[in-house]
Amino acid sequence: MIYLNAFLLGGFICLLGEIILDNTKLTPGHITSIFTVLGALLSFLNIYPMLIEKSGAGATMMISNFGNLLYEGAITGYKNMGIIGLASGLLTKCSLAITSAVIFAFIFALIMKPKD
Repeated sequence: MIYLNAFLLGGFICLLGEIILDNTKLTPGHITSIFTVLGALLSFLNIYPMLIEKSGAGATMMISNFGNLLYEGAITGYKNMGIIGLASGLLTKCSLAITSAVIFAFIFALIMKPKD
């Protein structure tokens, strides 16, 4: 059942992105930012952890999970070190994702031929 829930949630998030992209003048960058902020907001409202529990990878593979990770890292840092930890803990949970994105982008930039 978790596979079906993951497929449905992931598909729904992608569907929302496509609907927004097709019916507004927003760019993909704007939509990505909206989903990141929405993920942080849902995490603040304690809804996103329930989505992760119900659908697993359907919620953790989306860009909205990046907002969730930013929020969780900031709150953990704040609880451990106070206001300084708020900024330092912000990127602790998602540092692996950011690092791997930079490394893979570099590798693909070496392999692929850019269009003129």
